[in-house]
Amino acid sequence: MSNPNTKTQENPLLNILFSIVIPAIILSKFSTPEKLGVIPGFLIALAFPIALSVYQLIIKKQVGFIAILGFVSILFTGIIGILEIPTQWLAVKEAAVPLLIGLAVIVSQYTKYPLIEKLIYNNQLLKIALIEERLQANGNTHLVKKIMRNATWMVAASFLVSTVLNYSLTKYIVVSPAGTEAFNQELGKLTALSYPVIALPSTLVMVAALWYLVNRLSKATGLSLEEMLAIES
Repeated sequence: MSNPNTKTQENPLLNILFSIVIPAIILSKFSTPEKLGVIPGFLIALAFPIALSVYQLIIKKQVGFIAILGFVSILFTGIIGILEIPTQWLAVKEAAVPLLIGLAVIVSQYTKYPLIEKLIYNNQLLKIALIEERLQANGNTHLVKKIMRNATWMVAASFLVSTVLNYSLTKYIVVSPAGTEAFNQELGKLTALSYPVIALPSTLVMVAALWYLVNRLSKATGLSLEEMLAIES
C-alpha cells in the first residue's frame, strides 16, 4: 500500500506540456501578426511555464534554489523579448542557469545541506532510512562521504554538459532580433529541441550518477537494487 504521508509526485507529462510543447507551438505557429501577434504570442507562450513555476513555488511550496532559478530564468527570457535586448544575452542566460546549478551542487557538498540529497539521494528515489541502518550495521558509514562526493561531481558534470549544449544550441538557432516574429519562431524551435538535444544527454549523465550511487551503496549495505529503491506497491 502507498504511504499516505508521501508527497504528491510531479506529473512529468504536465511539466513537458507546460514547459516545452505548448510554448513551442504558440511561438512557432501562433505568434505571427495575422494570428496572436508577435508580443502577445510571446507573452502567452511564456505564461504557461510561468504559471507552472508559480504553482510549484507557491501552491506546492517547492521553493528550493533550483525552482527559484528556473522561475527567474523564464522571467529573464520575457525581459529579453519585451525590451528587445540583444539575443546574445539569451545564450548567456541559457548557459548561466545550469552552470549556476552545477556550481551550487559542488559548493553545497561542503555545507550542511548538500544538493545531491535533493537531486538523487532522497526518500522519493531511495529508502534512505533502510540504507543508513544497513550501513551502520555493516560498519560502512565512513564510505558514504566518499560515495556522495563522487556522485556530486558526476551530477555537477551533467549540468556542465547542459551548460555547453544550452549555449551552443541557442547561439546556433536564435539569430534574429528580439521582439520580431522570426525571434519567436526561433525561440519556439529552441524550446522544442531543448529536451532531445539538451535535457536527454544531461539526464543520461544524471542517471549514470544515480547508478553509481546505488551500485556503491548496494555493495556497502548488502541490499539489492530493488530493496533500496523507494517503489510503492
